[in-house]
Amino acid sequence: MGKLSYILGCVTRMDYPELFRTVGKVHKITGKNSVGILADVVKCGLKYGAGFNDYLLCEFYNLTDAQRATYITRSVNNTLVSLLNDREYYHFFDNKSEFYTTFGKYIGRQWLDFGKATQKEFEDFMASRDTIMVKPDSSSGGFGVNKLSKGDFPSLAAMYQKLKEEHIGVIEDVLQQHEVLNQLNPSSINTLRVVTILNESGPHIVYAHIRIGNSDRPVDNLHSGGMFAPIDLDKGVIQYPAYDKARHTYTEHPRTHTTIQGFAIPYWEEAKAMCLEASQIVPQMRYVGWDVAITPNGPVFVEGNNLPGYDILQMPPHTPDKIGMLPRFREFVKGI
Repeated sequence: MGKLSYILGCVTRMDYPELFRTVGKVHKITGKNSVGILADVVKCGLKYGAGFNDYLLCEFYNLTDAQRATYITRSVNNTLVSLLNDREYYHFFDNKSEFYTTFGKYIGRQWLDFGKATQKEFEDFMASRDTIMVKPDSSSGGFGVNKLSKGDFPSLAAMYQKLKEEHIGVIEDVLQQHEVLNQLNPSSINTLRVVTILNESGPHIVYAHIRIGNSDRPVDNLHSGGMFAPIDLDKGVIQYPAYDKARHTYTEHPRTHTTIQGFAIPYWEEAKAMCLEASQIVPQMRYVGWDVAITPNGPVFVEGNNLPGYDILQMPPHTPDKIGMLPRFREFVKGI
């Protein structure tokens, strides 16, 4: 998607009330004139393809034009996806059952294609299980993902019918998290987002973050109240304090009081190797965000993302030099 088409699309789909709320937030933070802020937001949209959320979360109001030009914005991310990923192959990642089949070597748990399952197949699967995870076939951001028990329903028949009504795509064993990561937050699986790019020289890891849950929900996603922090690719340790979408910085987890910066990720080298290997299975998809769980036995995939979000990149606590990630991407992708 080119910058012009991106801008035209934004103009027609713009959430104008939210735009003006964002201007108000920046005014409250900076004390700057609201008209001037609005003009600067528009300028950043036209010049850098930055949405108003980019402007707020990445604190564009504190950056020079030269610094702004180094940031991955919504428009730049869309360009990356368009350049590197073939829409004809999105289905390998959009549908969880298809993803689990294609990348079965790395799933590490039993699962059932519930969309196709008969009641008997469901009951057979549940015969040796009391608790399962249920997921819509095409959800993202942790939406629709829940942990359910047999005891939540009067019968397996009632459970089957309810899950069918909710269009659940897959049911699966509950992952057991490595005890080291339980020290950060035991209430959810704290996943790693490892982003790979496949180019003419082979697969590469561009960046990696850890996402840490901060609620009673069984997911760690940012949309579900989680926090995130970058991982040093060579050392496998968390580089900086964590941050969340409400612009809070965490030097320690508020529930466990575990220090975040410097925390070592178990099985880090194995997780990297898994993502690099998997990135070559569907070579038409060259820009993928892999969500990785670390179990007592090693890394496994939670899901793969054919439209890797850029919302965990370049947050103020993680960019002390105020330089974004675009130079890093340019090491692997020509023409951006």
